[in-house]
Amino acid sequence: MTGRKIVWVEPGTRLPDPSQALDDPPGLLAAGRDLGVARLLEAYSNGTFPWYSDDQPVLWWSPDPRMVLFPAEFRVSRSLRQRCRRMQRAGAWTVTLDAAFDEVVAACAQSIRGHQPGTWITAEMREAYGGLHRAGFAHSVEIWRHGEAGRSLAGGLYGVSIGRMFFGESMFSHEADASKAALGALVDMLRRHEYPVIDCQQATAHLASLGAREIPRASFLRLVREHSRQAAPDWRAMAIELPLA
Repeated sequence: MTGRKIVWVEPGTRLPDPSQALDDPPGLLAAGRDLGVARLLEAYSNGTFPWYSDDQPVLWWSPDPRMVLFPAEFRVSRSLRQRCRRMQRAGAWTVTLDAAFDEVVAACAQSIRGHQPGTWITAEMREAYGGLHRAGFAHSVEIWRHGEAGRSLAGGLYGVSIGRMFFGESMFSHEADASKAALGALVDMLRRHEYPVIDCQQATAHLASLGAREIPRASFLRLVREHSRQAAPDWRAMAIELPLA
Protein backbone atom coordinates (compact mmCIF):
# COMPACT_ATOMS: atom_id res chain seq x y z
CA MET A 1 0.00 0.00 0.00
CA THR A 2 2.95 2.36 -0.47
CA GLY A 3 2.00 5.74 -1.89
CA ARG A 4 -1.44 5.71 -0.28
CA LYS A 5 -2.28 8.60 2.01
CA ILE A 6 -3.31 7.95 5.59
CA VAL A 7 -7.08 7.98 6.12
CA TRP A 8 -8.42 10.65 8.48
CA VAL A 9 -11.37 9.23 10.43
CA GLU A 10 -14.01 11.70 11.54
CA PRO A 11 -16.24 11.00 14.58
CA GLY A 12 -19.21 8.88 13.53
CA THR A 13 -17.40 7.27 10.59
CA ARG A 14 -15.94 3.77 10.70
CA LEU A 15 -12.29 2.84 10.65
CA PRO A 16 -11.00 1.42 7.34
CA ASP A 17 -10.67 -2.30 6.80
CA PRO A 18 -7.38 -3.51 8.36
CA SER A 19 -6.27 -4.84 4.97
CA GLN A 20 -5.85 -1.17 3.95
CA ALA A 21 -3.00 -0.60 6.44
CA LEU A 22 0.17 0.92 5.06
CA ASP A 23 3.40 -0.93 4.42
CA ASP A 24 5.39 2.15 5.47
CA PRO A 25 5.12 2.70 8.35
CA PRO A 26 4.05 -0.91 8.59
CA GLY A 27 0.54 -1.41 9.94
CA LEU A 28 -0.55 2.24 10.13
CA LEU A 29 -4.24 2.31 9.19
CA ALA A 30 -5.79 5.67 10.05
CA ALA A 31 -5.65 8.82 12.15
CA GLY A 32 -8.28 10.84 13.97
CA ARG A 33 -9.26 12.46 17.25
CA ASP A 34 -11.94 10.13 18.63
CA LEU A 35 -10.81 7.85 21.47
CA GLY A 36 -14.16 7.15 23.11
CA VAL A 37 -15.42 3.81 24.34
CA ALA A 38 -17.44 3.13 21.18
CA ARG A 39 -14.42 3.82 18.96
CA LEU A 40 -12.14 1.61 21.05
CA LEU A 41 -14.63 -1.27 20.97
CA GLU A 42 -15.00 -0.88 17.20
CA ALA A 43 -11.23 -0.89 16.78
CA TYR A 44 -10.46 -3.93 18.93
CA SER A 45 -13.35 -5.88 17.43
CA ASN A 46 -11.67 -5.37 14.05
CA GLY A 47 -8.09 -6.14 15.08
CA THR A 48 -6.98 -2.50 15.35
CA PHE A 49 -5.42 -0.61 18.26
CA PRO A 50 -4.31 2.99 19.04
CA TRP A 51 -0.66 3.92 19.48
CA TYR A 52 0.61 7.50 19.33
CA SER A 53 2.48 10.23 21.20
CA ASP A 54 1.29 13.45 22.81
CA ASP A 55 2.24 15.54 19.75
CA GLN A 56 0.31 13.31 17.32
CA PRO A 57 -3.35 12.66 16.52
CA VAL A 58 -4.78 9.27 17.52
CA LEU A 59 -3.06 6.77 15.21
CA TRP A 60 -4.69 3.39 14.53
CA TRP A 61 -2.61 0.31 13.71
CA SER A 62 -3.13 -3.22 12.41
CA PRO A 63 0.32 -4.76 11.78
CA ASP A 64 1.02 -7.80 9.64
CA PRO A 65 2.19 -10.19 10.99
CA ARG A 66 0.61 -9.97 14.45
CA MET A 67 2.29 -11.08 17.67
CA VAL A 68 0.05 -13.37 19.74
CA LEU A 69 0.33 -15.72 22.68
CA PHE A 70 -1.69 -18.92 22.63
CA PRO A 71 -2.31 -19.80 26.29
CA ALA A 72 -1.30 -23.43 25.74
CA GLU A 73 2.09 -22.23 24.44
CA PHE A 74 2.92 -19.97 27.39
CA ARG A 75 6.39 -20.77 28.70
CA VAL A 76 7.21 -20.25 32.35
CA SER A 77 10.43 -21.49 33.89
CA ARG A 78 10.45 -23.93 36.78
CA SER A 79 12.35 -21.40 38.88
CA LEU A 80 9.63 -18.78 38.33
CA ARG A 81 6.89 -21.23 39.29
CA GLN A 82 8.81 -22.15 42.41
CA ARG A 83 9.36 -18.51 43.32
CA CYS A 84 5.68 -17.65 42.84
CA ARG A 85 4.62 -20.53 45.07
CA ARG A 86 7.19 -19.62 47.69
CA MET A 87 6.15 -15.95 47.70
CA GLN A 88 2.47 -16.85 47.86
CA ARG A 89 2.92 -19.39 50.67
CA ALA A 90 4.91 -16.84 52.67
CA GLY A 91 2.21 -14.22 52.17
CA ALA A 92 4.73 -11.93 50.47
CA TRP A 93 2.84 -11.79 47.13
CA THR A 94 -0.87 -11.86 46.42
CA VAL A 95 -2.64 -11.50 43.10
CA THR A 96 -5.87 -9.61 42.37
CA LEU A 97 -8.04 -8.81 39.38
CA ASP A 98 -9.35 -5.29 38.69
CA ALA A 99 -8.40 -4.09 42.18
CA ALA A 100 -6.26 -1.13 41.03
CA PHE A 101 -6.81 -0.57 37.31
CA ASP A 102 -5.89 3.13 37.20
CA GLU A 103 -2.78 2.54 39.30
CA VAL A 104 -1.63 -0.27 37.00
CA VAL A 105 -2.06 1.88 33.89
CA ALA A 106 -0.16 4.75 35.55
CA ALA A 107 2.65 2.37 36.56
CA CYS A 108 2.85 1.01 33.00
CA ALA A 109 3.13 4.56 31.68
CA GLN A 110 5.87 5.39 34.16
CA SER A 111 7.73 2.17 33.33
CA ILE A 112 7.75 3.01 29.62
CA ARG A 113 8.86 6.58 30.34
CA GLY A 114 11.78 5.19 32.32
CA HIS A 115 13.13 3.41 29.23
CA GLN A 116 12.46 6.01 26.51
CA PRO A 117 11.56 9.70 26.13
CA GLY A 118 7.83 10.22 26.67
CA THR A 119 5.26 7.44 26.63
CA TRP A 120 2.51 6.26 24.32
CA ILE A 121 0.29 5.81 27.40
CA THR A 122 -0.63 9.48 27.38
CA ALA A 123 -3.02 11.18 29.79
CA GLU A 124 -5.69 10.91 27.07
CA MET A 125 -5.03 7.18 26.75
CA ARG A 126 -5.22 6.67 30.53
CA GLU A 127 -8.57 8.43 30.62
CA ALA A 128 -9.88 6.48 27.63
CA TYR A 129 -8.95 3.07 29.05
CA GLY A 130 -10.33 4.09 32.42
CA GLY A 131 -13.65 4.63 30.66
CA LEU A 132 -13.32 1.25 28.96
CA HIS A 133 -12.63 -0.33 32.36
CA ARG A 134 -15.69 1.26 33.92
CA ALA A 135 -17.72 -0.05 30.97
CA GLY A 136 -16.50 -3.58 31.80
CA PHE A 137 -14.15 -4.14 28.85
CA ALA A 138 -10.68 -3.31 30.22
CA HIS A 139 -9.10 -5.29 33.04
CA SER A 140 -5.97 -5.38 35.17
CA VAL A 141 -4.06 -8.05 37.06
CA GLU A 142 -2.10 -6.86 40.08
CA ILE A 143 0.74 -8.49 42.01
CA TRP A 144 0.98 -7.05 45.52
CA ARG A 145 4.02 -7.08 47.80
CA HIS A 146 3.18 -7.38 51.49
CA GLY A 147 5.67 -6.16 54.05
CA GLU A 148 6.08 -4.19 57.24
CA ALA A 149 5.05 -0.97 55.49
CA GLY A 150 1.84 -2.53 54.20
CA ARG A 151 0.78 -3.45 50.67
CA SER A 152 2.30 -2.02 47.48
CA LEU A 153 2.18 -2.91 43.80
CA ALA A 154 5.04 -5.16 42.75
CA GLY A 155 3.88 -5.58 39.16
CA GLY A 156 0.90 -5.97 36.91
CA LEU A 157 -0.65 -5.70 33.47
CA TYR A 158 -3.78 -4.48 31.75
CA GLY A 159 -5.67 -5.17 28.55
CA VAL A 160 -9.03 -5.30 26.80
CA SER A 161 -11.46 -8.22 26.74
CA ILE A 162 -14.26 -8.50 24.18
CA GLY A 163 -16.20 -11.74 24.13
CA ARG A 164 -13.49 -14.36 24.53
CA MET A 165 -10.64 -12.37 23.01
CA PHE A 166 -8.06 -10.69 25.23
CA PHE A 167 -5.95 -7.86 23.83
CA GLY A 168 -2.88 -7.21 25.96
CA GLU A 169 -1.78 -3.60 26.30
CA SER A 170 1.11 -3.19 28.72
CA MET A 171 2.80 -4.60 31.83
CA PHE A 172 5.23 -3.37 34.46
CA SER A 173 7.44 -4.65 37.28
CA HIS A 174 8.65 -2.89 40.40
CA GLU A 175 10.11 -6.21 41.52
CA ALA A 176 11.86 -8.95 39.53
CA ASP A 177 9.47 -11.38 37.81
CA ALA A 178 6.31 -9.66 39.08
CA SER A 179 5.01 -8.87 35.58
CA LYS A 180 5.67 -12.48 34.53
CA ALA A 181 3.73 -13.65 37.57
CA ALA A 182 0.83 -11.41 36.56
CA LEU A 183 0.91 -12.76 33.01
CA GLY A 184 1.05 -16.34 34.27
CA ALA A 185 -2.00 -15.76 36.46
CA LEU A 186 -3.87 -14.19 33.54
CA VAL A 187 -2.93 -17.00 31.13
CA ASP A 188 -4.09 -19.65 33.60
CA MET A 189 -7.42 -17.90 34.10
CA LEU A 190 -8.01 -17.31 30.38
CA ARG A 191 -7.16 -20.91 29.58
CA ARG A 192 -9.82 -22.13 32.00
CA HIS A 193 -12.39 -19.85 30.37
CA GLU A 194 -11.50 -20.99 26.84
CA TYR A 195 -9.87 -17.84 25.52
CA PRO A 196 -7.97 -19.06 22.46
CA VAL A 197 -5.35 -16.34 22.18
CA ILE A 198 -3.90 -13.18 23.74
CA ASP A 199 -3.10 -10.36 21.34
CA CYS A 200 0.41 -9.02 21.98
CA GLN A 201 0.28 -6.50 19.09
CA GLN A 202 3.95 -6.24 18.11
CA ALA A 203 6.91 -8.59 18.35
CA THR A 204 9.47 -8.27 21.15
CA ALA A 205 12.19 -10.65 22.28
CA HIS A 206 10.71 -10.64 25.79
CA LEU A 207 7.30 -11.83 24.57
CA ALA A 208 8.92 -14.42 22.31
CA SER A 209 10.80 -15.82 25.32
CA LEU A 210 7.43 -16.40 27.01
CA GLY A 211 6.04 -18.34 24.04
CA ALA A 212 4.45 -15.61 21.92
CA ARG A 213 4.82 -15.83 18.14
CA GLU A 214 3.81 -14.02 15.00
CA ILE A 215 0.89 -15.10 12.82
CA PRO A 216 -0.44 -13.54 9.59
CA ARG A 217 -2.85 -10.67 10.10
CA ALA A 218 -5.54 -12.53 8.15
CA SER A 219 -5.32 -15.45 10.60
CA PHE A 220 -5.48 -13.09 13.55
CA LEU A 221 -8.53 -11.30 12.16
CA ARG A 222 -10.33 -14.63 11.74
CA LEU A 223 -9.70 -15.36 15.42
CA VAL A 224 -10.99 -11.91 16.40
CA ARG A 225 -14.15 -12.22 14.32
CA GLU A 226 -14.97 -15.65 15.73
CA HIS A 227 -14.14 -15.23 19.39
CA SER A 228 -15.00 -11.59 20.07
CA ARG A 229 -18.62 -12.46 19.28
CA GLN A 230 -18.82 -15.21 21.89
CA ALA A 231 -20.46 -14.65 25.26
CA ALA A 232 -18.05 -13.05 27.73
CA PRO A 233 -17.45 -14.66 31.13
CA ASP A 234 -18.23 -12.83 34.36
CA TRP A 235 -14.97 -11.12 35.24
CA ARG A 236 -16.19 -10.33 38.75
CA ALA A 237 -16.55 -14.07 39.41
CA MET A 238 -13.16 -14.72 37.80
CA ALA A 239 -11.48 -12.54 40.45
CA ILE A 240 -11.30 -15.52 42.83
CA GLU A 241 -9.49 -17.68 40.24
CA LEU A 242 -6.00 -16.21 40.27
CA PRO A 243 -3.36 -18.51 41.79
CA LEU A 244 0.20 -17.44 41.18
CA ALA A 245 1.45 -20.82 40.01
